[in-house]
Amino acid sequence: MSHWVDRATAPSNIRLYVPGRGWRQYADSLQSEDTPEDRSQPQIGAGGEIASALLNFLNATNLVILTGTGSSFAATNSPDRPTPAGMAQVWDAVGEATGHGAFDEIVGMFGETRVDRNIEKLLSLCRMYLELYDSAKPDEGYRRIAEFALRAEQVILARVNFVDRHTSLDAHAALIQKVGRRGARKPRAKLFTTNYDLCFEEVARRMRFTLIDGFSHGLEQTYDRLNFGLDIVRRDGGREGLDYIQNVLQFYKLHGSIDWRRVGGEILRTREEIGRPVLIYPRSSKYQESFDAPYLDMLSSFQAALREPDTALLVSGFGFNDDHISGPIMSAVESNMSLRLIVCDPAFILSAALERGGHELGSIPVPKNRFLASFMSLADTGDARIHLMNGRFQDLASALPDLVGETDRERHVQRMRAVRDAAGGQNT
Repeated sequence: MSHWVDRATAPSNIRLYVPGRGWRQYADSLQSEDTPEDRSQPQIGAGGEIASALLNFLNATNLVILTGTGSSFAATNSPDRPTPAGMAQVWDAVGEATGHGAFDEIVGMFGETRVDRNIEKLLSLCRMYLELYDSAKPDEGYRRIAEFALRAEQVILARVNFVDRHTSLDAHAALIQKVGRRGARKPRAKLFTTNYDLCFEEVARRMRFTLIDGFSHGLEQTYDRLNFGLDIVRRDGGREGLDYIQNVLQFYKLHGSIDWRRVGGEILRTREEIGRPVLIYPRSSKYQESFDAPYLDMLSSFQAALREPDTALLVSGFGFNDDHISGPIMSAVESNMSLRLIVCDPAFILSAALERGGHELGSIPVPKNRFLASFMSLADTGDARIHLMNGRFQDLASALPDLVGETDRERHVQRMRAVRDAAGGQNT
């Protein structure tokens, strides 16, 4: 059987870390990665091993996925619409909204070097100042920082609100389709994200997938942790037993969502500006905040999922910079011998290294992030549970195999959407 891969269709941006050999590219190549002087012999790519690891992941009894900001960057909008935002974009948005002069003054109060253009550090310092200061006797400096922190949080909320019905979400759709099509008799796949945005909710709406996310299905959707224990079955007349429907996932937003609002003692899903937003803003206190409801429910579910036997965890778009999430993953790797871990992250290989050519990728420096470095060290010692890949969220979504082809229901949904879109266009 030939190992050669069609470069036009293969997710060729992904590379696999092979202990002792370094990073192997997806597709076969005539250029040797180990011996650049001998380029006449074809080098077998890692496509087969990557597909095998991902197939093994999808077939696990308990399937867990964790994503972060990196997955949001796979979404695209037209030039006149907002773009996905990382920390750098949020920093610029806060500076523009508050006025660069006033913004620079706030930064100067704590020191530009200390803040280092990091919005998380800046908001952490602001909150620390406000907590240490005597709020009973606020002076001008206290009021200025309090107003700035509140305004910055409002800007962050608005800046991450970039998803609408026209947003391109191909990578999110591919991931949900491939994960959601696995056997309905297995435990529902669990999708965790630290993102506030609505990428996964929007793509699930389009594709008629169901996300069990802790909210009721009434007119005013209200959060209740007990809702995570619910499932969806089909009850046809004369049918015995439970018929679990396909295309259902459990969905957990670890840091809250832009459409969650705390109104009195309840958390509602609404786009109205009522109550208070339910978000863990980027600041150092987010570890402590994660022990409040509903975040504690989400984090507890994450930790419990990682302790289950025959569990596979796939991480993509999450940078392992949040210790309250990264720590439980490391703990599960240490204690759960049946846990399988796949980490796909572009941070493993620096862009400068890629520009030097494939044959030099065997000596890439160990990542600075201590968790990524630990995973690489475990892989080097022969821990077969761990697979490390270099690539973006969209590369991973493309590389995931299809366990089942497109279902009749999915084809029906696409046909009906096309008909409705055509009718809507005629009425405009």
